Amino acid sequence: MIKNILMEIYKDLNSPKNQKFEKLLNSQLSKNKIEEGKIVDGKITKITEKFVFIFIPGLKSEPIIDINELKIIGLKEKIQVGNDLPVLLEKIEDKNGEVIVSALKAQKIKGWYKLEKAYEDNESIIGKITSKCKGGVIVEHIDTGSLMFCPGSQISDKPLKNIDHLIGVEQKFAIIKLDKIRGNACVSRRQIVSSNKREDKAKIIEKFKVGDIIKDAVVKGYSSFGCFFEVNNEIDVLVHLQEISYSRVNHPDEIFNIGEKHDLKVISIDNEKLQIGCSIKQLSKDPFEHISNYEIGKKYKVKVDKITDYGCFCSLEPGLSTLLHSSEISWTKRNIIPKKLFKVGDMIDCVITEIDKEKRRIAISHKLTIENPYETLSKNHPIGSEIDGTISSANEYALYVKLDNFDIDGFLHANDLSYTNNPDEELKKFKKGDRIKVKILEIKKEDQKVRVGLKQLGNDPFDWFKDKKVNDIITVQVISSNNKGLNVKPEECDLEFLIKKI
Repeated sequence: MIKNILMEIYKDLNSPKNQKFEKLLNSQLSKNKIEEGKIVDGKITKITEKFVFIFIPGLKSEPIIDINELKIIGLKEKIQVGNDLPVLLEKIEDKNGEVIVSALKAQKIKGWYKLEKAYEDNESIIGKITSKCKGGVIVEHIDTGSLMFCPGSQISDKPLKNIDHLIGVEQKFAIIKLDKIRGNACVSRRQIVSSNKREDKAKIIEKFKVGDIIKDAVVKGYSSFGCFFEVNNEIDVLVHLQEISYSRVNHPDEIFNIGEKHDLKVISIDNEKLQIGCSIKQLSKDPFEHISNYEIGKKYKVKVDKITDYGCFCSLEPGLSTLLHSSEISWTKRNIIPKKLFKVGDMIDCVITEIDKEKRRIAISHKLTIENPYETLSKNHPIGSEIDGTISSANEYALYVKLDNFDIDGFLHANDLSYTNNPDEELKKFKKGDRIKVKILEIKKEDQKVRVGLKQLGNDPFDWFKDKKVNDIITVQVISSNNKGLNVKPEECDLEFLIKKI
């Protein structure tokens, strides 16, 4: 209908009325800044069995939404002509000239914004448990329909044998963790249940003042912008990312584990939002003020504070943190799992490899405190030496030999097993655990690689030709014949050659 009106107007622009209406329409459209990727409010103009038609000011055509999409988000029964409907504008014009919008995506985005704001403001949300799952339950956010995970330990402040009475009941939940990248949210009913038993939050905050030292605050949860601590089972406080350490911290989980206890210093109190801001780093002096006490290339004792899949976060002294990357733990082990080698609290030797004062970053290495086994191998067993070993593994083209007295696997290619026999057949003669003597052919200390050979232990049959030259006459023995020619073997030589049929 709107399209027809516009067409009638633009047919006759000489009419003063139409010119006036055109000017009014253009001025109105210019006010509506339509951008792809934004959530806009549309007005429902028509509803059919399969589609809903929407008018959005500023667009040249009316987008449509599949009625099934509205079923998914529970809006099918609520929609009426004339109602507003927020949608995500995905494409102003696709290849077919149509406008692409989504009510489902708009609801998800708005839902995530609401969850994010509630999390940052430390506010509870209303949800209901919809189903059980491994490790906990699934909770639906009432306002947006977003699904969240509640661990079993966070359902109540005491063990519950049966939670059927809680399923489907609207109740408050606290958001304890948000993953923006994956779009996942973790909530807790336990915190709400516990908070109902505590004093009024405003009265609790009155007990604190800026400069107070809080003892043994418990790590409760963290996000990309900071870490939340529970104080005296009464109130949660935030330590912002920048207030965790003088050293650079990418995420609180690099430093803290849930349940740990730490002392905090109160640095801000917001009586309106009922929030307390704290700091850990302000409890000590900036250790980088005397970083000159440390030297690159020297060995120091460091304490393991936290272990991750990619390395260990260690401290040279309280507040002076550094990362021991897994690649700097061992000379020979690859794909190291740090937690199998160290535990939190261990004191280990490390060498400082880098100090960046601007980025407040220190790099360390544990393997540099240990003699490089490739250096030792090169000294004690230079290229050309023979050494015993044990076959540790094999594949379709090589064997790997664990060299005696060294945590090093030598690479033995199939072509280096025999001068004369078929390499594939030679590989089948060996199995894991076999003892074998090999000759060291190459040591690459920088690449941490060693190549060994078996055939090199014997004489090279091609040495028979050392004193021969082209056009010399030699005596051979015919071994066999075929349609290609004769297979012959020279006297006192292990090699066979083909004399081709001419």
